[in-house]
This record gives sequence, C-alpha cells and structure tokens, in this order.
Amino acid sequence: MVFSILFTLSSIALVVGSWLHILPFSLVEDLGFITGALTVWLTVVENIWNFPIGIANDLFFFALFLQARFFADMSLQIIYVILGFQGWYLWLRGGENKTVLHVSTTSRKQLFILALITLAATYLMMLYLQHIQDSAPLWDALTTALSLVAQYMLNKKFLENWYFWIIADIIYIPLYIYKQLYLTSGVYLIFLVMCFLGFRAWRQSRSKNT
Repeated sequence: MVFSILFTLSSIALVVGSWLHILPFSLVEDLGFITGALTVWLTVVENIWNFPIGIANDLFFFALFLQARFFADMSLQIIYVILGFQGWYLWLRGGENKTVLHVSTTSRKQLFILALITLAATYLMMLYLQHIQDSAPLWDALTTALSLVAQYMLNKKFLENWYFWIIADIIYIPLYIYKQLYLTSGVYLIFLVMCFLGFRAWRQSRSKNT
C-alpha cells in the first residue's frame, strides 16, 4: 500500500515536472520509467499484468531510442514485444495440462547452453554493430544478448532468469549514463534492486510449490 502511494505520487510529480520543463526529461522517457518500474515490480510478485504493461513499456522505449538514434536498443524492443505476448500465454497456460505456470529451476546443462548462446549472440551482434558504427558495440551487444536470454527464461519462469537480468542491469546503468539517458539509467538502478527482491520472492514461491 505504501509502495503504491509513493509510486503514484512520484510518477505524477515526474510527469508534471517534465511537462512544465522543470525536469530535463521527455514525457516518453517518463512513461518508459513509470511502466518499466511497474513491470519489474509486477514480475517480482508474479502478477500476470507485468506482460501487458511490459509491452507498453517496450513501445515507449522504442520511441525513445528512435528519437535518440540508438537503433540496436530500438530493435530489441520489437523482440521484447513478441516475447511479451509469448510470456503472457506461457504464464497462463504453460503449466502441466495447460494450467498456470509455476517457478522452476534450470539444470547446469541448460545454464551452460544458455551462457554459450549469450556469448555467441554477443559476438555476432558486436560484429554487426561495429559495421554500422554503433557507439558502444561490445556493451550494446552483450546487454542485448543477456536481456533476450533473460526474457526467454522469465517467460519459462526459470528462477535463474534473475542472474541474467542482474548482470545486464549492472552494465546498463553506466551505459545509459554514457548515452546521456540519465533517467533511464535511474530506471535500471531500480531494476537492479528489484532483481534481488525478485530472486528472493521467486525462490520462496518455488519452495512453496515443491
């Protein structure tokens, strides 16, 4: 209840401050901040509404990155939208006999394969981003690969998805400062804190369902 009140008041203050040009942020970045923070919190508490709000968040960030000409980040949002609809379905019907999906864990073999996929995807994307003269090809490629694998794992409700998000967020925070998207960097700092909360909450949920 306290979180909801503080979140609502801070969101209103942020939007009004930007609209009146008191704060140096665009309304698109504000909406990305608000929907992003809400999406992660809903994911932490395993609320299915994280997916529709997350899809809205992807669209806001698509517009933001298009304006900033960060085409790798922009393209990632399109994939997120597709994965968002997939995750929405899986959480509702991905369990046994098409029931609600519960938190599970991945095997060491699965984690090893996903790590290899992350490294291979990072290398291939880095070569492409270097070709189009991206401002930070290695870090853009690595965060993109980490985020896609993390989203896949989140859709499957694998507990270890939080490991990948944590690594990605640690890189995203200074990366967006470098790109002068200071509010977005702040969003990812909040995401990082929520990831630790999410891991703890999902681990408890896993214990209850085993």
